[in-house]
Amino acid sequence: MFVQSDSEAVASSSCRYGMSIALVLIITSSEETTLVGKLDSTLFVEQQALTLRANRQQVLAGNIANADTPHYQARDFDFAAALKNAVTGRGEGRLHLTTTSARHFQGSAEADAVRLMYRQASQASADGNTVDMDVERTQFAENAIHYEAGMSFLSGKVKTLLAALQP
Repeated sequence: MFVQSDSEAVASSSCRYGMSIALVLIITSSEETTLVGKLDSTLFVEQQALTLRANRQQVLAGNIANADTPHYQARDFDFAAALKNAVTGRGEGRLHLTTTSARHFQGSAEADAVRLMYRQASQASADGNTVDMDVERTQFAENAIHYEAGMSFLSGKVKTLLAALQP
């Protein structure tokens, strides 16, 4: 997300769980769009990956919370496929709005970025619940580690950009 004010542009990559990284640049108005566009493209993949990791963490937490709910079906999504679709722009994240008049603004709305799938049960349950707590805990911990690694990588990238901009 980029916010401009007079001769100062603020680039902020924020993630869920209260973590955010901010980069403040003092630039002239003619350089604003070029520099901001480059920063946006530089941090785009990392932002998409962290957003998807946060979404997956919520799905996995939902599975764990419903471990004792009868007939609950554990859900998950393919992170690699979702990231590939989000980065290439082929994701399901955009809904194009239909206009009924030539004077209407064109627009789009956000939809769910990922397609949730049901997880196959490794062991049958008497109540029809497909949540395997060992699998869910493992996936939850692995996803949390990847999320933290992504935050560290993004933080390092921002520090590198700041060092490059120092006079």
